[in-house]
Amino acid sequence: MKPLHPIMFAGTGSDVGKSIVAAAFCRIFKQDGYQPAPFKAQNMALNSYATPEGLEIGRAQAVQAEAAGIPCHTDMNPLLLKPQSDHTSQVILNGKPIGNKDAYDYWRQHSSPKLGEVRRGLNEHIDYRKEVCEAFDRLAARYNPIVMEGAGSIAEINLKDRDLVNMSMARHAKADVILVGDIDRGGVFASVYGSIALQSPEDRKLIKGIIINKFRGDMRLFEEGRRMLEDICGVPVLGVIPYYNHIHIEEEDSVALAQKSFAMQQGKVNVAVVMLQHLSNYTDFDALEQDPRIHLFYTNNVDDIRQADIIILPGTKSTLHDLYELRRNGCAQAIIRAHRNGASVLGICGGYQLMGVEVCDPNHVEGDIDRLPGLGLLPVTTTMSGEKRTVQVECEYGKGYEIHMGETHPFGEAKASPLLHLSDGREDGYIVDNKCMGTYVHGILDNAAFVDCLLQPFAEKLSQTEASFDYAAFKETQYDKLADHVRQHVDMERIYQILRGDD
Repeated sequence: MKPLHPIMFAGTGSDVGKSIVAAAFCRIFKQDGYQPAPFKAQNMALNSYATPEGLEIGRAQAVQAEAAGIPCHTDMNPLLLKPQSDHTSQVILNGKPIGNKDAYDYWRQHSSPKLGEVRRGLNEHIDYRKEVCEAFDRLAARYNPIVMEGAGSIAEINLKDRDLVNMSMARHAKADVILVGDIDRGGVFASVYGSIALQSPEDRKLIKGIIINKFRGDMRLFEEGRRMLEDICGVPVLGVIPYYNHIHIEEEDSVALAQKSFAMQQGKVNVAVVMLQHLSNYTDFDALEQDPRIHLFYTNNVDDIRQADIIILPGTKSTLHDLYELRRNGCAQAIIRAHRNGASVLGICGGYQLMGVEVCDPNHVEGDIDRLPGLGLLPVTTTMSGEKRTVQVECEYGKGYEIHMGETHPFGEAKASPLLHLSDGREDGYIVDNKCMGTYVHGILDNAAFVDCLLQPFAEKLSQTEASFDYAAFKETQYDKLADHVRQHVDMERIYQILRGDD
């Protein structure tokens, strides 16, 4: 089988569907007998994932690796920025945090004479460009083809000199670039044409095709538009992918939360995920969204919280700030009152920390607050620390992963009452009863056995015929459905010609 060039899905803007299209092609290439792997040089997201080696990457590349049928690795996303505020991000390089950066300083340093070089300590420097290129080279030596994803728009000419992820990465990889435009948001002609016109002659030659994404309506109505777009851009339109709502693929960007449900339903177990300002890893709840026994919704409305059957406090990138906000907006009291009235409460990661007696930050890891009282639902205390634990784990219910800063221990005279017993001999979390518990393990809700235990107190709401939900099998089906959907609407023969160098 002839090796294929790397392929990059670049975008006319953010949220045009690059991640999902890349996931689709990872599955298509796998189905066709290749050994693909995803790659995104630099990602910015709060949704992250732990690799088998216990390192951290963006969730989108973990999903794409799953679609490709391979374990995820830091080489697939060597540089990850996790926003901590409007101006600062934690920088994670090759899976390990190396510190926090102000956004202005980060980009200013990228435009220094030695591009991408950033001081790390007194005598050590990091050349980010060199790091991401080396990660790509290692990945390309093991897999073929590499399915690359750009970031945002490729036409941000003010950032071109500092680009690590779009056309500069395509040049290094010698990739064939497919430009993805979102017709649903409008202005697709201008955005596609402008994105190509603003490239240098060298980069323009790398753009081998266009995919129009999220089309609604009768495809025949766009035939003339397709020809016009090819004429003005001088680049073939390789596919027009219809908008879909029958396929579920985990989303990385928080934009996806806007499409989530924010209301309760009758006849199901209503699960309320508390909308924290710094909510992270919300893909923890994707399995519950698909479970036919459950209606999951996101809210910070105190009346909705009081009426929910199960309340989940999710992960957060800023535990103390969100704890302060929960007390200010009345959600803290609503959660406590709902639990007293029979609701179950589950905290995951930062949410587990919020449920304790107190959260302490004596070294000001998160900010200027030394200590705040927690919700007091669990007899534990948390002390924030600068060291991050990132590891995949197994327990009696199945698999998950930890990504957190801070240590949590029983408070005062309280005895340990762990929720989970991990295969490495550690104990995790705390449980008061089957209606009040917390854990550091992300992905615990992907395990049917744990979800069954969570739902057990509400068995009277469930039909005897409703079985446990197999989320792993569900995801595999969705990847195949996505691949079929995309394959049906793109010219795969032409794409293979381009990637073989026959075009």
